[in-house]
Amino acid sequence: MLTKKQYDLLLFIDRRLKEHGVAPSFDEMKEALGLRSKSGIHRLMTGLEERGFIRRLPHRARALEVIRLPENIGGRPAPARRPESFAPTVIKGDFRLSGVSTTASSASSVQMPLYGKIAAGTPITALRDNTRVIDVPSGLVDNGEHYALEVAGDSMIDAGIHDGDTVIIKRTDTAESGTIVVALVDNEEVTLKRLRRRGQSIALEPANSAYETRICGPDQVAVQGRLVGLIRRY
Repeated sequence: MLTKKQYDLLLFIDRRLKEHGVAPSFDEMKEALGLRSKSGIHRLMTGLEERGFIRRLPHRARALEVIRLPENIGGRPAPARRPESFAPTVIKGDFRLSGVSTTASSASSVQMPLYGKIAAGTPITALRDNTRVIDVPSGLVDNGEHYALEVAGDSMIDAGIHDGDTVIIKRTDTAESGTIVVALVDNEEVTLKRLRRRGQSIALEPANSAYETRICGPDQVAVQGRLVGLIRRY
């Protein structure tokens, strides 16, 4: 699933390639999408490349190739199929009503909400589904509010987090440097990455050498929770 800006950028690049035979410049992309900086374009391009929609050709300036287009190319980005009770939303961190609040207990398992997929490779919009729950061993949680997310992508594979895993997240808006967190980026995309603080900047580090570390300003990233457990089905 592409974000709206990823979708718009992909169509703009494809149209310019067909019309002029050369990809638009970063300045032209920035102007077309109404972004303030080229760093936003770089982030969108990286996302499209990681998802297999474009390829950047080496040793050639402005050399791009569109590999494929979304199946619903005639319209807007297709929403994920979901029950009517689904509400597509970026995780905002307000889980006081819908997240499970746990206290120390002798119970063997607890139930918590299982929300949609979170990209461990490219940030995607997360879906919050209040109708799905998951039983989690009580030893994976402590005091506080928790929720579960399905992982999509392989950028955290060297940290033992694989595509298809379920991660258990403790709701918090703070995290120490080096912690694996759910991060809200630019108030529209969520991702699972290791957070590093570098002076006034924040780095979101993958655990896969095939992916780049993203450097963001302090106002671009909001912590939505930290990783406390993982469930894998074989």
